[in-house]
Amino acid sequence: MKDNYDLVVIGGGPGGYEAAIRAGQLGMSVACIEKRVYKGEPALGGTCLNVGCIPSKALLDSSHRYEATKHDLAEHGISTGDVAIDIEQMIARKEGIVKQLTGGVAALLKGNGVDWLQGWGTLVDGKGADKQVKFTALEDDRETTITAKNVILAAGSVPIEIPVAKTDGDRIVDSTGALDFTEVPKRLGVIGAGVIGLELGSVWRRLGSEVVVYEALPSFLAAADKDIAKEAGKMLKKQGLDIRVDTKVTNAEVKGDQVVVTSESKGESSEESFDKLIVCVGRRAYAEKLLGNDSGITLTERGLIDVNDQCKTNLDGVYAIGDLVRGPMLAHKAMEEGMMAVERIHGEKAQVNYDTIINVIYTHPEIAWVGLTEQEAEAAGYEVKTGSFNLAANGRALAQSEAEGSIKVVADAKTDRLLGMHAISAGAGDIVHQGMIAMEFVSSIEDLQLMTFAHPTISEAVHEAALSADGRAIHAIQRKKRKK
Repeated sequence: MKDNYDLVVIGGGPGGYEAAIRAGQLGMSVACIEKRVYKGEPALGGTCLNVGCIPSKALLDSSHRYEATKHDLAEHGISTGDVAIDIEQMIARKEGIVKQLTGGVAALLKGNGVDWLQGWGTLVDGKGADKQVKFTALEDDRETTITAKNVILAAGSVPIEIPVAKTDGDRIVDSTGALDFTEVPKRLGVIGAGVIGLELGSVWRRLGSEVVVYEALPSFLAAADKDIAKEAGKMLKKQGLDIRVDTKVTNAEVKGDQVVVTSESKGESSEESFDKLIVCVGRRAYAEKLLGNDSGITLTERGLIDVNDQCKTNLDGVYAIGDLVRGPMLAHKAMEEGMMAVERIHGEKAQVNYDTIINVIYTHPEIAWVGLTEQEAEAAGYEVKTGSFNLAANGRALAQSEAEGSIKVVADAKTDRLLGMHAISAGAGDIVHQGMIAMEFVSSIEDLQLMTFAHPTISEAVHEAALSADGRAIHAIQRKKRKK
């Protein structure tokens, strides 16, 4: 360990470790400080790799395969007999994937000459030419002062706790605890019908839980396009998720081996019991020990670190990225911000296009979108035109029993410019990347109409949705628009 670096990155999650790797590629001397311990071992990768994106997707895939094997193979003429799920093996597989990826990150840092300092990092003073960072070693709490020409703050976020449902790590858990159930709860309560709540609720519902999802907001998936949200709500309820919007949990208390949940909706109170309760009402920036009293960093009214469009703080040479700053709390957003910050430090003109950040909910079918919803476009003053196509008329979707869902495009009627793409379908998270790429190149609806999509593919639905925007969809009957 040295006492001086070109760059110190505080945080080894997706944003932090990618920033450190890129800086190493550019020839900088780099230290990445990360204090996380997972299953008794120091670990890189942040929430995403250890207790977030990756392990949840592993469980989603396992549970989907189980449900498909148990319920969906008969129509293909496949007989399976009795189907059972080994929860211990499912969790072990998840842990193996986590270990492989986090170990891979450690190897990447080492291979790019980055020093991984296991412990806490505190920006003590960022005002001078040489920034002062206090490093507290995880092993023995020994404190060392490190100087750096530049610092990137990338400490990430943690689940929000609510007073009415305090987690105990057993019966009432956060999203982390929900990844390690040792058996399938008979009845499972979920507070929050957002990304995490729907994904974790789906995992355990597929494995046999009776799942109730409480959502305090009056509408389901308020951030999504209304058409997609409405379709998603119907599908998820059909699958067995009991989603209750405009329902506020007022108390949760463990009584014996049950969690008794009190909720209120439309002025009426009700009480139900569950074997487990997952609290997933959002996340907050994690800033414990991150900033010293004299760090000089300016915070926003919400307690986030104040940055400009290039993630630069009010101090020269100090950047903040990911969940610590404005914008969606998404790993891929943090990754690109980390790369941008490093390249800016190196003198390049890197920039993140925040208008094309993709959102994905990994239910089945997946729900994904990029750009503006129809409602957002109208509110922004655009004269809007939309096109949509139902997968029930898509040959590939039918052939693989994935014919639920639709693709929707949103465009400026005056310029024909694509403003957004929305999907609920198998592989929606991949499909909307076509919209993202098109938007990055300022494509029009006509551009998508003139492209040749391979047949048979689910992506053909993108082509049909674009054609639909002008009443030209081939595989759907459309009413002719009246001339004004």
